[in-house]
Amino acid sequence: MSLWRAGDPLLLASRSLARLAVLRGAGLLVEARAVDLDERAIEAEARNAGAAPDDVARVLAREKALAASALAPDRLVLGADQTLAIAGDILHKPADLNEARAQLQRLSGRTHVLHSAVAVVRGEEVLFEVVESARLTMRDLSADCLDSYLAEAGALVLTSVGAYQIEGPGVHLFEAIDGNHFTILGLPLLPVLAYFRSEGLVP
Repeated sequence: MSLWRAGDPLLLASRSLARLAVLRGAGLLVEARAVDLDERAIEAEARNAGAAPDDVARVLAREKALAASALAPDRLVLGADQTLAIAGDILHKPADLNEARAQLQRLSGRTHVLHSAVAVVRGEEVLFEVVESARLTMRDLSADCLDSYLAEAGALVLTSVGAYQIEGPGVHLFEAIDGNHFTILGLPLLPVLAYFRSEGLVP
């Protein structure tokens, strides 16, 4: 049973299983189609133009959606992206466990911000965009804590920026979270659903 009222499923321009699960969990009919973009080049261009981390997330979400829309211009496409910002810097997914440990050491005892963006596109026209942010404060992480966490989380730490997944063992790293759960997962679901309701796409 689906709450989705459009003729075709929503096309998700992302490889993220978490985003796909969030949308399907909300009762939407969704297909995923990842697109190949040079995200670091897009980010660098945006940053060179003075874009803040939240604007970088918006640009990346839009570019993903537009790229997928170019391949399926008759479909409604949702692109999404997320940036992690600390002290004005943007972190990326760690390349290996050493980099994961270094990221966690940098975040330890400090507050960082996750900016999650969505763009909805049809026929290469941007119909809707939104960015939401969440502030997360990590505990002071001892060497023993880091060792235990990295052993428990394993290779999953390489799949998420900041080397954690809040819906998994990464929740143990935090002392305070200020923001919507879906925003932390990388998709600001409530404003997206509000837009879909305004268009008659969900009840």
